[in-house]
Amino acid sequence: MSTEHKITIVGAGYVGMSLAVLLAQNNKVTVLDIDRERIQKINKKKSTVKDNEVEKFLSEKTLSLSGTLDKEEAFDQAEFIIVATPTDFNNKSYNFDTSSVDSVTEDALLLNKSALVIIRSTLPIGHTEFLRKKYSTDRVIYSPEFLREGKALMDNLYPSRIVVGGECDKSKNFLRLLKTESKNKDVETMLVHSSEAEAIKLFSNTYLAMRVAFFNELDTFSFANDLDVSTIINGISLDPRIGSGYNNPSFGYGGYCLPKDTKQLHANYKNIPQTMIKAIISSNKARKDFIAEKIVKRGVKTIGFYRLAMKARADNFRSSATIEIIKKLKCTDTRVLIYEPLLNEDSFLNYKVISNLRDFKSASDLIVANRVTNELRDVESKIFTRDIFGTN
Repeated sequence: MSTEHKITIVGAGYVGMSLAVLLAQNNKVTVLDIDRERIQKINKKKSTVKDNEVEKFLSEKTLSLSGTLDKEEAFDQAEFIIVATPTDFNNKSYNFDTSSVDSVTEDALLLNKSALVIIRSTLPIGHTEFLRKKYSTDRVIYSPEFLREGKALMDNLYPSRIVVGGECDKSKNFLRLLKTESKNKDVETMLVHSSEAEAIKLFSNTYLAMRVAFFNELDTFSFANDLDVSTIINGISLDPRIGSGYNNPSFGYGGYCLPKDTKQLHANYKNIPQTMIKAIISSNKARKDFIAEKIVKRGVKTIGFYRLAMKARADNFRSSATIEIIKKLKCTDTRVLIYEPLLNEDSFLNYKVISNLRDFKSASDLIVANRVTNELRDVESKIFTRDIFGTN
């Protein structure tokens, strides 16, 4: 599409920031957020997330990109309003908290009478249809993102597929807009019902969680029976029907998406018969219990936890399996130390945080690392990990 469009993106996290940079190459993009610091960064051509490609685009490319805290300014005359606000899972209600998405959608429909509102936040299956009926409109659609943390812009530039959950002409225009900005011109596209698009997102992430859980249970069995787990995984992964993706054992799946999306899909089943979805969630808990037990059995005095983030280059530790394992050690007499550059505090969970890596290595009798990096190579004899292949 050669025509420049006025696009507003609400939310400056990984989803919003990467999409804003992608679309600002050929369109006028405004990012709306409630965080003043984030908006200041955007207006200074700085990234709000840790993503090398986003930072590179901001420094090297001419982008029509600005940020604002004013929703009326942001929504005025926008053709597309993209919602990319958080939908965290509420364990008490056992459902996504969609309040931010719902509020933004209501404001967008009220303040702009023609724009297409595209929700990119992860939703319960059927929620977009609920909003469409609530506001008697066909101007709200759902389009899932399939992004990796730290690789969000690359995954927008080279998408595995483009899915748009809406069948009106404006939905088709949005699909063409995404495809135009993609460098993968042969990318498969799908124009489907909003509920089907929501299901594609949740089932995709739950499948990935299932795969992580499978290889973790394989590793648990190998560990317990003194088998060479790398040999077994390599032998299995040579089958092209299985492949080698997501086959590196870990302490359990975590991060932004897999824990909450798997629980949400489980919640969506309600009275529909199922056992697998529940088993994936249970498997992840069992894995963390197993890892914690093996760590305790080492019988060392001081255990150092190297990084709380789930993988290398991550800039958050939301729903980290490592944190869950640390919590399981609270009932023991073990002294726990933590090395995490993302922490500015002196303590975390009432355990001491050491900011100097050399001091951390020296003080730890055992170093627990979900993922091993080169800066640990000099203390390999101290390391406890299930990172077999050195990949995320």
